[in-house]
Amino acid sequence: MDFSRTLIIKPSSLGDIVQALPVLTALREAHPQAHIAWLVATVFADLLDGHPRLDRVVMFDRRRYGRIGQSLAATGEFVAFVEALRREKFTTIIDLQGLFRSAFLAAATGAPSRVGFAAARELAPMFYTLAVPMPRKEMHAVDRYMALARHIGLLDPKATDHLPVPAEARAAVRRRLQAEGLAPGEATFVLSPHARWPTKQWPPERFAGVVRLAYEQSGARAVLVGSGAAEPMARQILEAAASAQPIDLVNHTTLKEMVALTAEARAMVTNDSGPMHVAAAVGTPVVAIFGPTHPGRTGPYGQGHRVLTGDAPCRPCFRRECLYARGPRALACLTSVAAEEVAQHLLEIMR
Repeated sequence: MDFSRTLIIKPSSLGDIVQALPVLTALREAHPQAHIAWLVATVFADLLDGHPRLDRVVMFDRRRYGRIGQSLAATGEFVAFVEALRREKFTTIIDLQGLFRSAFLAAATGAPSRVGFAAARELAPMFYTLAVPMPRKEMHAVDRYMALARHIGLLDPKATDHLPVPAEARAAVRRRLQAEGLAPGEATFVLSPHARWPTKQWPPERFAGVVRLAYEQSGARAVLVGSGAAEPMARQILEAAASAQPIDLVNHTTLKEMVALTAEARAMVTNDSGPMHVAAAVGTPVVAIFGPTHPGRTGPYGQGHRVLTGDAPCRPCFRRECLYARGPRALACLTSVAAEEVAQHLLEIMR
């Protein structure tokens, strides 16, 4: 297989991109002279821009191209995008997304080698020249991506800095926190309270309880992060925990700044979320509350993290809607985890 011009396709989501980064490290270590590009959704491009192991970031405007067939202009732009990809003359495509669209783009490049998962969805494997089977056993996403990498001759990477944090981003974050009233050396932890699935969402009043307890018992202040979708929940937490002086940076950071902020903090408290994987990648210990999903598949990768799950016989159900909605057992997998328990684990790992 010729890796001289390789394109990795993993456009989304945040956590999935971060978990796929060890494949990039392995590829660069095995082929230091190769031209390596990564196709990523525009909204996540900042995460990869300037990555020292990448030669190029190919931005895919999913929202714009989603109007193919509905908009003549969008259709024309997509055709031009595909033609530009083909002119890149990639020799190998590694499709880690495993959907029809990503596999179609892999084939559209004209690359002679196109690798993906044999169990990929939406008929994606029909576009691959090599469909890699995976064992049926439970496997973490990071291990799954690396299993594919090993199948095509890559070795487990020696380096562990899969998500490097630029020094200038760290310095900018330190200045930002000082401007928000944080004294140098004052202990902080990151709070990432939002989850895309309602069934992954720990109640905001519980997060507020953790913020208060951590401040009362150690003086540590919470820094709230997240996208615009997290703002309603963040407002509830900020109001309920105002006495603990939390710092609100929700929808006020770039992805790079969020990564640097997480790397600077002593810990993170979160649901099963993209920022959780960022924390694990930069070596910040995590306290994560898991409901319907399985930490063995998508939990924080590595050592030193704490994962808490509620007492519910139905978990993990992997459902976006609770089977017991409106009943007394609704979201028991989350609601039976107490703020006091989370705060205790947070204080232990911060020490």
